[in-house]
This record gives sequence, C-alpha cells and structure tokens, in this order.
Amino acid sequence: MAAAAKPNDVTSEDGSFPEFGEHIDSTTFEQILEMDDDEEEREFSKSIVYDFFTQADSTFEKMHSNLDKKDLNQLSALGHFLKGSSATLGLTKVKDSCEKIQHFGAMKDETGTKDVDDVEKCLANCKTTIEQAQKEFKEVETLLKKFYHDDGRGPA
Repeated sequence: MAAAAKPNDVTSEDGSFPEFGEHIDSTTFEQILEMDDDEEEREFSKSIVYDFFTQADSTFEKMHSNLDKKDLNQLSALGHFLKGSSATLGLTKVKDSCEKIQHFGAMKDETGTKDVDDVEKCLANCKTTIEQAQKEFKEVETLLKKFYHDDGRGPA
C-alpha cells in the first residue's frame, strides 16, 4: 500500500498546481483548477471534486448491488459512467479500472478485444476490479482532500 501523501507532496515545486504522481493526470486536473476564481478557496474545482466523491460512492454501491443480481449489462453501464466522470478529473487509475469493469460487463476481456463466454468468470473479474477501483478511489480521495485542506466537513 502506498504511503499517505504529506501536504507538501500534493503541490508542484512552485506551489501552484498539485503533483499527484501516477494517481491523477496533472494536465487534466490543472484544467479544472484553472476554472477557479480564487486560488486560495478553489470553490469551483472543490465542488466538482466533492460531487464526484458522492457520485463515485453511489456508483460503487450500485455496482455491488448489480454484482449480487449478476447483471453484467448494468455493471458495464456503471463502469462506463464512472469511467467518464473519473476521466474528466484526470483520475487515471480509477478510469482504467472502470474501463475494465465496462469490458467485463460486456463479456469481454479486460482490453475489450476478446469475447468471454463464461458469465461467472466475468462476474468474478468485475468483483475483483470493483474492489481495485474502490481502493484506487480511496487513495485519490485522500490526496484530493489533503490538497483542498479538508477539515472533514466537505465543501463550504
């Protein structure tokens, strides 16, 4: 497991934009940050990020429910949905895992190029990948909360 980021680990050398390593695509996230009116408060980007946190938690709950129902079509749709949201913020690892969920739900391999005829195998792959995506999500959630100096109350 990766070590938790220290507050100074999430800003660039000049202190302007965050450095999140492999977790977040800095170019994409910087585009979101550039929309903030106030670089100290960052109300606009913070609201987008915190809305994503809520959306991701809800989507993961739906994924687990659909795993129980063995609904691969819905798992694929939910993977596609969360893939798009995470890509918008530059959450690279989460996006990649959600793309795999989308493929497994469509009865494909993780690349989406080969058909898989085993429903149970696709469900098992979805389960493993959902767990991986949730772990990756929690890692970026921690990094982003540190970036926004979250005191536990969420956006103002």
